[in-house]
Amino acid sequence: MLDPRKLLLLRELARRGTIAAVAQAVTFTPSAVSQQLSALEREAGVPLLERTGRGVTLTPAGHLLVEHAQAVLEQLDRASAALAAVRGGPSGALRIGAFPTAARVLLPPALAALAAAHPGLEPRVAEIDPADVSAALRAGELDVALVHEYDFVPPVTDGSVDTEPLFGEPMYLTNHPSLAAARDQAWITNRPGTLCHAMAIRACQAAGFEPRVRHHVDDFDAVLALAAAGLGVALVPHLAATAPPAGVTLTRLPLGRRTLAAFRKGYGGHPAIRAAVTAFRTASGRLPPAP
Repeated sequence: MLDPRKLLLLRELARRGTIAAVAQAVTFTPSAVSQQLSALEREAGVPLLERTGRGVTLTPAGHLLVEHAQAVLEQLDRASAALAAVRGGPSGALRIGAFPTAARVLLPPALAALAAAHPGLEPRVAEIDPADVSAALRAGELDVALVHEYDFVPPVTDGSVDTEPLFGEPMYLTNHPSLAAARDQAWITNRPGTLCHAMAIRACQAAGFEPRVRHHVDDFDAVLALAAAGLGVALVPHLAATAPPAGVTLTRLPLGRRTLAAFRKGYGGHPAIRAAVTAFRTASGRLPPAP
């Protein structure tokens, strides 16, 4: 019989490309991952990996098994969720991933409500970029995560993850009445490679110009402080702009950001996940209104 734990490693290899990357994701040594995959090949009775120099690639049989592995792992998560529901109320560790503004504004009231309703749960929060959430959920590093989606940017979660929408929020431009009016200004954006950066660049391009980015800063409090000092203009979401500093005016734009709860496919019925999503949704309904 094929071992689901080894199937998970094969699936991660298909997605991450190298044994070293798989080992880092699942906190194994590369040699341990190699040994487990070799054992899986023996169980399968056909070659699953082809050695290419120092690396490996999946054979056609390996790709075929990955397709079935995804369905098997999803079904096992459904079984785990069903058994947890039979055992009773949610309890134990709950690993939550969140992007910074959600961790600062949304999670404190949500976790306080979760603790009051389910004292047996032990939430453990880790800050994570939404682009990394799918991999962390697949590898079992997280149970549930808060992710966001921006206009102009495709969703970053993949087919191994289910999401539930929580709330939407507007985007604001600092100290200028429109994007067109800010075309000649220095810009403050998040680091390249982040969703926030991609959204800002594409929003400006849609307005007909390429922004002249001078500062790359991820922390929105720092972004607003730089804007207040006249050092550039920026796009900021509502969660980051509920109390802007003196010297910053905000213009609401026809752009938005949406926050969702993400979890592994098949795992959404787990009592702890349901309790967390309910707490997130309740807390989001009490956020300060947009100006």
